[in-house]
Amino acid sequence: MRYDSDDPDERRCRIVAQRAGPLLVEGPVDVTLEDGSTVSSDRFCVALCTCRRSRTYPWCDTSHRTPERLGRPGGAGRMDTGHGAGGEHLG
Repeated sequence: MRYDSDDPDERRCRIVAQRAGPLLVEGPVDVTLEDGSTVSSDRFCVALCTCRRSRTYPWCDTSHRTPERLGRPGGAGRMDTGHGAGGEHLG
């Protein structure tokens, strides 16, 4: 993406939002973090974490797919497998 261009089509990038997954962004990208630091990727497409579980944040490491315990605090209760009632994968 070219930030210095006056042509809106040259500055446009495509972002794909998934309900239970990362944001897929056409690269290369520069990501500014909360602390003001910047991380970069030259890949043609990057996955940005939206669940905040990634050990490589802001990049997605598919931690959103890890089963998470639902119910009482402390983990007791039903496990969330990332699949809907019909068995379809949600993440």
